[in-house]
Amino acid sequence: MPEDIGSCVVVGAPHTSNWDFIYAVAAWDLMGITNPRFTIKKEWMVFPFKYFLESLGAIGIDRSPKTPGDQRPSMVDEMAKLLAPGQPQTALLVTPEGTRSPVKRWKKGFYHVALKSNTPICLGYLDFKKREAGIGMVIYPSGDIDKDFRKILDFYNQVTPYNPDNYIPL
Repeated sequence: MPEDIGSCVVVGAPHTSNWDFIYAVAAWDLMGITNPRFTIKKEWMVFPFKYFLESLGAIGIDRSPKTPGDQRPSMVDEMAKLLAPGQPQTALLVTPEGTRSPVKRWKKGFYHVALKSNTPICLGYLDFKKREAGIGMVIYPSGDIDKDFRKILDFYNQVTPYNPDNYIPL
């Protein structure tokens, strides 16, 4: 993690296996990332897993679709609050693919969180071919989502995931 980075959104991609999480936790420790937080399906936040996952920094996310009249707060707003000035320095890990299966487009909420919280996006990676993990690039969102996303996707298209068959280069 670059030393001049405070709170940030960390993209974790490609996300093709549950093993990604195990290796990411080890990488956070080796990189000295303090206060890592990550999103996980709320269904995992039950006994006995809840206490273990919370100790690692898990935040349960309700991924069910919003319905008309739903008063559930925006996840972008809630996640941006974690990175707001006055909050502890936080590295918020997000997996924009939203699943370990192949996808044809990424969710863009992480970009909006970084933009709203005025924090950088750190491109975290696990390259299984090179046996490397780290932060490959830091992007300060410009507001031009198409241009910024192209840089992000170009970076990740060079990384070899755990299960290459589960990643579609975009």
